[in-house]
Amino acid sequence: MPLPKHTPSPDKTLFLCTLGCPKNQVDSEILLGSLQSEGWHFVRNAEQARVILVNTCAFIGPAKEESVDKILELAQHKKQGRCETLVVLGCLAQRYGEVLAKEMPEVDYFLGTSSATQLAPLLAQKDKRQERLHVREPLFLQNAQTPRVNTLSPYSAYLKIAEGCDNACSFCIIPKLRGPLRSRSIADLLGEAERLLNEGVKELILVAQDTTAYGMDLPGKPKLETLLAQLSQLPFAWIRLLYAYPRVLTPSFVRLMADTPNIARYMDMPTQHASDTLLRAMRRGRDSAFLKTMLAELREAIPNLVLRTSVIVGFPGESEEDFQTLLRFIEEIRFERLGAFVYSDEEGTASFLLPNKVPSKTKNQRHKKLMLAQQRIHKTHNQQLVGQTLPVLVEGRSEESEHLLVGRHEGQAPEIDGLVYINDGEAKVGDICPVRIGQAFEYDLLGCAQRERAP
Repeated sequence: MPLPKHTPSPDKTLFLCTLGCPKNQVDSEILLGSLQSEGWHFVRNAEQARVILVNTCAFIGPAKEESVDKILELAQHKKQGRCETLVVLGCLAQRYGEVLAKEMPEVDYFLGTSSATQLAPLLAQKDKRQERLHVREPLFLQNAQTPRVNTLSPYSAYLKIAEGCDNACSFCIIPKLRGPLRSRSIADLLGEAERLLNEGVKELILVAQDTTAYGMDLPGKPKLETLLAQLSQLPFAWIRLLYAYPRVLTPSFVRLMADTPNIARYMDMPTQHASDTLLRAMRRGRDSAFLKTMLAELREAIPNLVLRTSVIVGFPGESEEDFQTLLRFIEEIRFERLGAFVYSDEEGTASFLLPNKVPSKTKNQRHKKLMLAQQRIHKTHNQQLVGQTLPVLVEGRSEESEHLLVGRHEGQAPEIDGLVYINDGEAKVGDICPVRIGQAFEYDLLGCAQRERAP
């Protein structure tokens, strides 16, 4: 991820590795903001840093493995480099801090999901071994005055509208790691959004553990649509919504999305499955009929809507019939974007106690089959864009070739969706430029920038 540019100080050099989701990235940005105000400088190479930070993920098994592997990899810099202090933060520390403190003596501090503000004082003290474990009840909530360094890009930024979650999905450990739902006030969110706008951000991306639950915990229960309506008064090009738990969306909310030019016609809504048996076992609260009806109504009401979802394969008790039901659902809805997770058995969740575990081989085979089906759907959607001219946010030079620019159209969220490569014409980094699509691939597009700039 991009970091702020500073002249490195020999005494206060930091390297930060962030793993996991965009919500975790916002946490890292807050961490960077608090440390920058204390005179710390951020370097791009771990071997240059006196202090190395690892902000971890512990959502599922592979994420935990990746976090542990990265900690051990970066710990080598204490032996061979100039690193003096290694800090592990975030969900893995919140969940397994005591165990990790015993098994990883090379780590100097472990800080949980609500302890990041303690880091600057810890780094300032001389005796690093006084107290290594700093994990407390997850109740932290940022506000517009919380220092933060945007690391997504100069033109896009996440706005975390709430923290924690009150849902009781049987497969999910997040409420235990992040605590209950805690929404920020609309006034506070508008204040941060205005600051991001003044910094040059053109795309605002709303995130939370559950964005459609926004405001349910606040006095007067302000609604997500009220927040969206007020944010849309600010001159962002796109306001994008991620992590929308499927619940009843009011007609006024749908009209707002359909009729407001700068609210992106993009909805990220994790459905998790389509078998009613498994949806009940997952404690999702809605059946497949509800999901199909709601998604069909969204498509009908919002022209050119891009739907993204996440699903789980291999949940305990998933039969071949259940899996075929999921496949038919994917073929019927034809999501423009889809991510699939192989079920991970997580201790502390309700599903951990369920019988009839699906063998790993079967889970992996189903995952591969589902993703191949979605790849075909995705390419078909992309092929339908060939010949169209789309507004594209130009983000910079492609990593694949200096002769290509790269950007995203309204239907592509950063870091999780495909890209638009620009191989001809005139385009300026940071502009939203009309690009005529000439070629489609499974996930990406290739096109030529047009002369007239999109507004």
